[in-house]
Amino acid sequence: MKKIIFILFAFSVSVVFAQTDKEKVLETISKNNIEGHIYFLADDLLKGRETGTAENKIAAAYLANSFRRYGVKPNPKTGTYYQEFQLKKVIPPRKNTFSINGTEYKDNVAIQPTLTEFKGEAIFLGHGLESDYENANVDGKLVVVKAGSPTSKDARQAFGFKDEKIQLARKAGAKGLVEFIDTDDNIWGFIEHNFTGVRLEMVKENNSQDNDQGTDDFLYMWALDKGGIHTGKLEKSPKLTGALLVGAPRTELITTQNVIGVVEGTDPKLKNEYIIYSAHYDHVGVGTPDETGDNIYNGARDNAVGATTVLSMAENLAKYPTKRSALFILFTGEEKGLLGSNYYVEHPVLPLNQMVFCFNSDNAGYNNTALATIIGLDRTTASENIKNAVKEFGLKATDDPAPEQGLFDRSDNVHFAAKGIPAPTFSLGFSSFDGDVTKYYHRPGDHADSLDYEYLEKFFRAYVLAGRLIANDPVTPFWKKGDKYEEAGERLYNE
Repeated sequence: MKKIIFILFAFSVSVVFAQTDKEKVLETISKNNIEGHIYFLADDLLKGRETGTAENKIAAAYLANSFRRYGVKPNPKTGTYYQEFQLKKVIPPRKNTFSINGTEYKDNVAIQPTLTEFKGEAIFLGHGLESDYENANVDGKLVVVKAGSPTSKDARQAFGFKDEKIQLARKAGAKGLVEFIDTDDNIWGFIEHNFTGVRLEMVKENNSQDNDQGTDDFLYMWALDKGGIHTGKLEKSPKLTGALLVGAPRTELITTQNVIGVVEGTDPKLKNEYIIYSAHYDHVGVGTPDETGDNIYNGARDNAVGATTVLSMAENLAKYPTKRSALFILFTGEEKGLLGSNYYVEHPVLPLNQMVFCFNSDNAGYNNTALATIIGLDRTTASENIKNAVKEFGLKATDDPAPEQGLFDRSDNVHFAAKGIPAPTFSLGFSSFDGDVTKYYHRPGDHADSLDYEYLEKFFRAYVLAGRLIANDPVTPFWKKGDKYEEAGERLYNE
């Protein structure tokens, strides 16, 4: 009888003192820890963490040693916390010259540079879309067009027409293509920063063929046209003569690294399923100074905050593992074209069909501290777990308020989604893609001391609790019926 009473007492004590998932989150996630990570990663000494630089490697070492300190296991393929790989570094020519009918346009950017010296006939072709080529002879000529389309004129939308326009011009026999874009100084500065600086590309493996349908050696340029003044004159001119001089880019190979760690799950069966917790840790480096003379793009929001969500998750799960296992991936090269995640999905350290969810975190900024914005929130069956977790810390979970920005397809999650893995992105709260979002997005002012850490504490706790709820849920998460990636998921998990 005494033995039975003792067992009942012991059981009641264990129930009383068993911690809930929320209590486990509160124990490990604190404002001081958050500030420590972000202030280090966004420090001027790291010079914006540009991929391929020594400062990017310092950031990677900090992340790896944080994993080590928490007790997270290393990359199972290498025994280290790194996944190293090579990228092709493309160094653009220093200066281009471009003129039409003797008028020089100094504000130009060779977005796809190639050694070009051209002097001859040019032709203006509207927006350079398929209908503009009807009855037009462009063979051997320089094609000049307006950026974008009649209904899509901003820089991001205009860039989306790049491949189509190049292929049309090339197929018609043109020598090159120049798009005049009507935009403001701020956006033009951003364009210059991205395309006159060093570019990184994936290294093609096993003698694989180019996937760009032969556009590598075709010159593609943008020129600034405020108010459409230049194109207004050009489309009225009966004859155009163009002159171009663009140097060839130089190339070299560099080595960079993703940072990877693992925590094994506790359930004998569910531990064979993994939740990926991911974010990119690189940023855009040093560039055009702002009005204060600051030229370091520190990237506190983008994406020291995201990297810190993964560190927070790792610290919590190393102490309190969930039923499912955890794979932590911090990507390099996101700002250069999602390169680190692209490399990872083609060279996974564990089978992709064991990865049942990718909980990515990426940020531009925030303008609503009552929210956590989850890009793709309602596209997976984990949505209720995420909403409940966010609510626990006094925030509201909301889906993408700016679908026109195409944010789901602009972060590392998209490579996992394309393989079939449910992959939303957990982001700082914004109700529109403007205001304090665009104020700091890829700007030198994105400093650690400009963040609201009271809000961030709620945000980080919500992310970690959401991860725990998903990882402990007996039901495996998946795409909701009819989603764009549902079919890919069925293929992946039924192999």
